[in-house]
Amino acid sequence: MILRSHSDVPIGAAVRALARDFARDHRNPLGLAYMVYHGIDTTSSAVIGRAMRNQLPAADEFDAFDVIRLDEDGGLLDGAERVPPGRVAAHLRDLVAVPRGVTDVFVFAHGWQNTGPRADAASRRLFAGIRDVYREDPGRYPALDGFRPAFFSVQWPSQSLPTAGGYRKIRDRAHEMTTTGHAAHVVAALLGLLDAERVSPYGPDTLRTAGGQYLHCVGHSFGCRLLGEAIREAAAPPEHRVLAWPWASRHEFAVDSFTGLQMAARTDVFRHRFRSLVDGGAPIVGPVALTVSPHDRALSLWHQVPEGEPGLGARGALDAPTIPLHRVDEAYTTAEFGKVTNVDAGWRYTGGSMVQGAHSDIWYPETIHLLLSLAALSR
Repeated sequence: MILRSHSDVPIGAAVRALARDFARDHRNPLGLAYMVYHGIDTTSSAVIGRAMRNQLPAADEFDAFDVIRLDEDGGLLDGAERVPPGRVAAHLRDLVAVPRGVTDVFVFAHGWQNTGPRADAASRRLFAGIRDVYREDPGRYPALDGFRPAFFSVQWPSQSLPTAGGYRKIRDRAHEMTTTGHAAHVVAALLGLLDAERVSPYGPDTLRTAGGQYLHCVGHSFGCRLLGEAIREAAAPPEHRVLAWPWASRHEFAVDSFTGLQMAARTDVFRHRFRSLVDGGAPIVGPVALTVSPHDRALSLWHQVPEGEPGLGARGALDAPTIPLHRVDEAYTTAEFGKVTNVDAGWRYTGGSMVQGAHSDIWYPETIHLLLSLAALSR
């Protein structure tokens, strides 16, 4: 989140709103003075990217992905028009096609402070990173022999002023889109369609199914909530299981891994709202892997104002084991992952602006290594 480029909001107005909201919500002049003293980072994202070490490139040329756009109520968009509910399935069938030969399907939902162009840029960077890190050394992932991914970007209106009030607005929107709105239904329909279109690795219990296509969900920030609600929403028997992971799902539709990058939610969300992702009630057969960094100021500070505690991406999920984010030359093993696992990325996710800290400092080969490793361990 960079104030200077934020939806053409003048920097002065953004700073004044930041000060006003901080003073109102914290009633803490020392805290406000601390922020003013340290300043607000107005450097462009391109300059920040060049300054950071070993970040993934922007990949402006990458366009090998499909986009599913939602409105503020979670309705599916066709251009600027909402698709009628009765036409959602048919419209998704027109949008979605899994090419022959694809081995893995990745669905990404972005987080706070993304315009359409920014969401496209984030998707390009993530998806090209998956392609390039694998190509750099396929030998790191022997189970991914013949790896050919397909990519889908779920985009939704996530902009607000970079303030506590703005954070609360988008938190409430993400919640309403996936509860009283249509987002969970639309994304569940997307995941279900992808599951129906792919050559499923399920059937009899199997260690690895030749030709099977695996489905991976990746969310950032509030995008984790959107995908989590969608996975909860999908339900149909019978039971399926892949022996690579030691868990089963009673649903025909199944997600093979779910990665939450700096998830914007309460630390106890998997005890309550998303419990079904843990106890077998939701259609997910792989683990939920959640990156955590104490340098994430958006979740340490802004999340604490409306929720009363730092967010999951800053503290980790309660009662979940914690493993380190591995370097790219360090292999992950199945034994490291519980059904929900915190992945300590504090050594890598350290940069970012004064306002959000490391909340979006996720663009590293180590992030991609985690995703590729989960895909490989799904076999």
